[in-house]
Amino acid sequence: MSVLDAARAWMERDPDPETRAELQALIDANDLAALEERFSGTLEFGTAGLRGLLGAGPTRMNRMTVSQATAGLCAWLAKEVPDAAIRGLCVGRDARPNSDVFEQDVVEVATAAGISTFVFTELVPTPVLAFASLRLRAAGGVMITASHNPPGYNGYKVYAENAAQIIPPSDAAIASEIARAAAGPIARLPRVQARASGLVREIDAVRAEYVAAIADEVKPDPDRAPLRIAYTALHGVAERTLRAVLSRAGFDDVHSVAEQAAPDGRFPTVDFPNPEEPGAMDLVLALGAEVDADLVLANDPDGDRVAVAVRGAEGFQVLSGNDVGVLLADDLLRQTDAPRPVVLSTIVSSPMLGPVAASHGARWEQTLTGHKWIQNRALELEREGYTYIFGYEEALGYAASALVRDKDGISAALRLADLASRLKAEGKTLLDARDALWRKHGFFADRQVSVRFEGPGAQLKMRDIVERVRANPPKRIAGIRVVRISEPDATVLVFDLEGGHRAMLRPSGTEPKLKYYFYALGRVEKNGDLDAAKATATLLLQRIADDFTAQDER
Repeated sequence: MSVLDAARAWMERDPDPETRAELQALIDANDLAALEERFSGTLEFGTAGLRGLLGAGPTRMNRMTVSQATAGLCAWLAKEVPDAAIRGLCVGRDARPNSDVFEQDVVEVATAAGISTFVFTELVPTPVLAFASLRLRAAGGVMITASHNPPGYNGYKVYAENAAQIIPPSDAAIASEIARAAAGPIARLPRVQARASGLVREIDAVRAEYVAAIADEVKPDPDRAPLRIAYTALHGVAERTLRAVLSRAGFDDVHSVAEQAAPDGRFPTVDFPNPEEPGAMDLVLALGAEVDADLVLANDPDGDRVAVAVRGAEGFQVLSGNDVGVLLADDLLRQTDAPRPVVLSTIVSSPMLGPVAASHGARWEQTLTGHKWIQNRALELEREGYTYIFGYEEALGYAASALVRDKDGISAALRLADLASRLKAEGKTLLDARDALWRKHGFFADRQVSVRFEGPGAQLKMRDIVERVRANPPKRIAGIRVVRISEPDATVLVFDLEGGHRAMLRPSGTEPKLKYYFYALGRVEKNGDLDAAKATATLLLQRIADDFTAQDER
C-alpha cells in the first residue's frame, strides 16, 4: 500500500474531523515526506503506555491511536484480570489539548467492550488517578497525560490490576492486542447510553479521599514552626489538590504564581513545562524572594513530580532530585518503626541512598529506571515480609506514600514542607540537613547531561550511540579504571569506576533525549572538611563527564 493509500484508508476510519482535514491537506499538497513521517510505523506501546506528538496518523497521538489502544487494553484485561468487567477501568485526564476528547474515547470504547469505567468529571493530577485505581481495586487505570513533555505532546499512561504501572511482559501482550484491534472496526458506546446502562460511574469524591488520606499521614507536631511556601503548578492540574493537602496538614501560608496557577496545556510562560529545565522555575523563585518564603515548590503539569528550592547564603538554591530523595528517605526511615524497612531507587539515582539506608538498618535496592519498576519490586518485597517506606528516581520523582503506587509530587511536597518546618523550629533548613548527611556519608557529586534528538528516527539514533559504546567500551574513564560494566537492560550501560564513581548512558523512555549520568564520591575526612570533599568530587565529576562524552563522540 502506498503512503497515499494508507492515508486515505486511515481517513475513512478516523472519527476526528481535525485530523482528517490535516491528512487531506497533506494529500492535496502531495507532501509525501510529511505523510511518510506519519505513516512510517506506529506509535510504540510500552511500559510508559503511549506518548507522542499530537497529529494525524499511526505515529501520532490522536483519537484513532487512543481508541485502538483502549480496545487492545480492554481485550487484554478481559483475558487476564478476573472480574475485569465489574472491577472496571479508572480514567483521568490532565489539561493538555485533546485530553478531554481522548478521555471520552477511552470511556466509549471501554464500555462498548463491556468494561465498566470510573471517571472524574474534572481534571485530576496523575497521583489521584493512581490512588483511585488502588482504592477502588480497579482492573486497570488510564491517565491521559504527557506529564512534563513539551507542548504539542499527549500521552496514555496505563496502570495494571495492582495499581502500579505496567511492566513486561504485560506491555508486549497489550501491544499485540492493540495490533489486532487496529486491524478491524472499533465499537463505541455513546457515553449517555453507557451511563444509563450503569457502565459509567463518576468518582469525583475520590479526590477528597486522596486529600484526607495523604494529609493525615503526617503526624501533627506542636513544635513545628510556621512555614511560608511559594508554589507553582506550571500551568498544570495540581494546584487545587496540593493546596487542599497542605491546608489539611496545617500549611496555609501558600503563595502561588498567578500566571501559572490555572491549567493551560499551551504552557504560555515556559518553553518546557518541566521543573528540571532551565528557566522553568524562574517565576516561582522570584515569587519566593518577593514574599520571603521559607520553601519554594514546583509541580510538573500532571503533579507526579516536585522540585524544591530553599533560601541559602546567596538566595534560593534548587535542590537536585538526589538531594531531595536522600533527604526524604532519611526522614521517613527515622520516623518509622515498621519491621524490615526497605527503600528503593533507580540505577541512575545516587548511590548515597545505600549508606543512608544502612545507617537506619534498612534494606536498599536499585531498579531499572522508572517508578513502574520501583513499585512492582516493592510489592514483591512486601510479599517477602519487608515494609516499603520510600522510593525515588533522580528526575524529581518520589513515592512517599504506599497509598499511591507511583511517583507523587503532591505527597512528596507535603513531606518536604513537614520536614522543613521541623528543621526551621531548630533554626535549620533542608540545606543544613543535606550537609549533615554529606558529612556523615560522604559527598556524592552528580550530574546529568541530556542530548535532545528530533524527528521520527530519534529513538534509532539514540540506540545506535548506545550500541557503539557497547561495542567499544572504555577501559578507563578520566584515567580511572573501569572495574565493572553492567547492562541492566538492553538500552542501559553502567560503568562502575574504582573509588565508588559511576558513569551511565541510556535513552529516555518518555522523551527524545539521550541521557548521561555521572557520580563521583568525595569522602569527608575526620576533620569534617565538607568543602574539600565537594571540591575534590566536583572536579573529578567534571573530568569523568568530559572524558566519557568525548569517547562517545569519537
